[in-house]
Amino acid sequence: MNALETIFTTAVVFAGIYGIIQLFVKRKERLMLIEKGTNPPEIKSEIPFFSSFKFGLFFIGIGVGVLIGNILAVTTALEHEVAYFSMVFLFGGLALVIHHVIDKKNNA
Repeated sequence: MNALETIFTTAVVFAGIYGIIQLFVKRKERLMLIEKGTNPPEIKSEIPFFSSFKFGLFFIGIGVGVLIGNILAVTTALEHEVAYFSMVFLFGGLALVIHHVIDKKNNA
């Protein structure tokens, strides 16, 4: 398995685990609301704009990181794993920092 397959497999596994945990937490919250007498459909279930914006920036950052990692792996003496992981984390983190700056500017 090459480095790219390992990265995607790891991301899918962690996303799946996170999704399952979220389902159980949401279910428990709704059951607690029903016990209190509140109607669960009144819960706002829309994803806020900045949350989806954050994920969009994050995935763009990961994509750019994979691309730059591939370019570094082919053109330099870096090992493939080092090039991919360093660029994915660098550009993914950079995307989250950019989102934080934009979010602070809009909330100020």
